[in-house]
Amino acid sequence: MIVAAEYTGWWVGLSLGFLVVAIIVAVVCVVLTLASRIADKAQAGSAALPVVRDQTDALQDVGRVNDSAISILRSARAARKALTGS
Repeated sequence: MIVAAEYTGWWVGLSLGFLVVAIIVAVVCVVLTLASRIADKAQAGSAALPVVRDQTDALQDVGRVNDSAISILRSARAARKALTGS
């Protein structure tokens, strides 16, 4: 009985230590899995960037097109006013 009592603390300590290590290993596995998923998504996103850039390059010309449209509208109004006299 005395020998068993001496080792009970060791077994409890080893069990708790094993439990803590198992929990840490599980958390690290989850973190690594999520990091892998994030890396896959980032790689897919970076592969799609050139396509998006090519599709949105024309948006830089919107201001110039608007300015041209306003100029055409003003010229048309001026021409109408000159033709109709009003």
